[in-house]
Amino acid sequence: MIYKFKSKAAGDVVMLGVNGDHLLRLMGREPSPQGIFEVEDMPRLRALLEQAVAAEEAARAQAEAEAAAEGRQLPPHESVSLRQRVWPLVEMMKRAQAAGYPIVWGV
Repeated sequence: MIYKFKSKAAGDVVMLGVNGDHLLRLMGREPSPQGIFEVEDMPRLRALLEQAVAAEEAARAQAEAEAAAEGRQLPPHESVSLRQRVWPLVEMMKRAQAAGYPIVWGV
């Protein structure tokens, strides 16, 4: 499955299903083939994504500090970070909210 988030306020954001599912769950939504983010919900949804990014980065920093204290180094990140993954959707939400348009997918 592929998610294609659309809004009249911004270009489309396309994500592979597993990544879209993950972001929807971070926002407290069950993954579904179609849905909508209403304008009034966007500040809360963005905050949830930003909190998840902060938590991931804090966990990585703590793991790096623990590894350094033990005299070892963590392997580098091998994948796209959550910050990189959520950025396009967060930017879309900012634009959509400012313009007063919802974001939809699967319609």
